[in-house]
Amino acid sequence: MEQRPVPGRTAGDIPPRPDAADARRRIPRTDTLLRDPRLAAAADRLGAHRVKDAVRRAQERARAGGIAPEQVPRTALDLLPGTASGLRPVINATGVLLHTNLGRAPLSDAARQAALEAAGPTDVELDLTTGARARRGRSALAALRERVPAAGAAHVVNNGAAALVLAATALAAGKEIVVSRGEMVEIGDGFRLPDLLVSTGARLREVGTTNRTTPADYAAATGPDTGFVLKVHPSNFRVTGFTRSAEVSELTGLGVPVVVDIGSGLLAPHPALPGEPDADSRLRAGAALVTASGDKLLGGPQCGLLLGRQDLVRALARHPLARALRVDKLTLAALEATLTGPPTPTARALAAAPDRLRARADRLAAALRADGIDVRAVASAATVGGGGAPGVILPSAALSLPEPYAAALRTGRLPVVGRLEAGRCLLDLRSVPPEDDDRLARAVRSARAAVHEATAQHPAAEGPAAAARPTADGWS
Repeated sequence: MEQRPVPGRTAGDIPPRPDAADARRRIPRTDTLLRDPRLAAAADRLGAHRVKDAVRRAQERARAGGIAPEQVPRTALDLLPGTASGLRPVINATGVLLHTNLGRAPLSDAARQAALEAAGPTDVELDLTTGARARRGRSALAALRERVPAAGAAHVVNNGAAALVLAATALAAGKEIVVSRGEMVEIGDGFRLPDLLVSTGARLREVGTTNRTTPADYAAATGPDTGFVLKVHPSNFRVTGFTRSAEVSELTGLGVPVVVDIGSGLLAPHPALPGEPDADSRLRAGAALVTASGDKLLGGPQCGLLLGRQDLVRALARHPLARALRVDKLTLAALEATLTGPPTPTARALAAAPDRLRARADRLAAALRADGIDVRAVASAATVGGGGAPGVILPSAALSLPEPYAAALRTGRLPVVGRLEAGRCLLDLRSVPPEDDDRLARAVRSARAAVHEATAQHPAAEGPAAAARPTADGWS
C-alpha cells in the first residue's frame, strides 16, 4: 500500500519502509571497512584518502538500494584505481605503433625494471670508487654512442623539441639558420618548427620553394651570419611529384655546421623502413649534429637525443640552458636499458610477420565466437605513427567487431583503444604484444554486456555495423 504524508510532514520526511531501514542499518561502518585487510592493503598502496572516498561511494550505493550491504567492501575495492596516478594503462589496438595520444613507445620490461630500480637513491652523479662527483648519465651516454658509432659525442635532454632548441640557442642565437621552405613543418597540436626556432633568438633564412630546394639555394644564403644549415625530416607527410631536396652530403662544404633533425629516433637503417632517415647514416654523410626523439622508433622513454661532433656536443652540454632541459635519473635508466637490453615492443611490432599476426587473429576470433560474440579475423593495415615513416603501410591482422564495441572497450575496466573502419570496430594486433592476447580477449568478453545493453536501448545502433561484414573467410 502506498505511504502518504501525515499532516505536518513533507513528502521528503516519509520514513523509509521497515525493510529498507533494516538494510541501511546493515551497511558496514567506515571504520569497520577500513580495517578490512584488502582495503587496508589498498590504503598502503594508494593512500588513505582514495580508499576512504571509494568506501563512501560504495556506502552511498548501498543506501540508494543499488547494491546489498554485503557488497559494499567488494564494490569499494572495484572503485579503486590500479595505481595512485590518474593515468590508466590501456591496450593499444589502433594499429598505430607510436600513438602520441597513448604515450608513443611502450617501454620494454628491461626499461621498466631499470626505472623502478632507479627510483631510490642511485649513483647518477657519483663515482662510487673514488667518492667524487661523476658525469651525470655517463653509462647511458656511453650506450648511446655505442649504438651510433659515427657520433663523436652524445647528450640527452627532455624531448626532441628541446634538443633542437638547445642546438639553436647554443649555435645560432643572434645568427641565421638556413632552412628549406619545404621543411618548415608543423607537427601535432599546432606545434610549428619556425616558431620554435625563432623563440631561441635565431633568425630564419628560408631558401628554395615548397617542392624544390637545391644545394645552390643553400650556398647562396650561407655567409658570416649563418649559425648552421638545418635539414628537417618532414616526419608525418610526404611531398611527391616534381620535387628536389638537397642531401646532407651536398651541404657539407658550405663552411658551417649541418644540423639534421631526423625526428623519429631511428639510430641505424631498418629493413622495414628503407626511406626513414637514421642518425648513424646522416652523421656518416657529413652532418655535424643530429637531433632525434627517444620515445619513437628507438622505443625508449621521452627524451631528446643529440649526437655528433665532440666539440659541438660539448658546447651544447655546457650551455646554461642544458641544465633546464636535462633528464631525470628514471629517464636515464630507462634509456640505457632500452639501448642495451632486449628488443623493445616497438622493434618487435615492426618485425612481426603477417602470417603470425593472422594466426593470432584467427585463434582469438575462434575463441570469442565460441562465446557468441560477433567477431571476424580480417586483414588490416598498420602504420608507424609518431611522425615516423609517413606513407609506410605495415600489413597486419585485426579482430573486427560491431561498432558499439569501440566505446564499450574504451570505457571498460581495462581500456582497449581500437579504430573504426567501414562501420566496424577493428582491434589491430600489430600494436598489441602477443602476451596481451588473453587480456584483450577478456576485455572483449567484458564489453559484450555493455554492448548488449546499449543495443537493447538503441536497436538501430547495430544496423550499420551488421551491414559492414568482411569477406566470407574473414580476409579481404
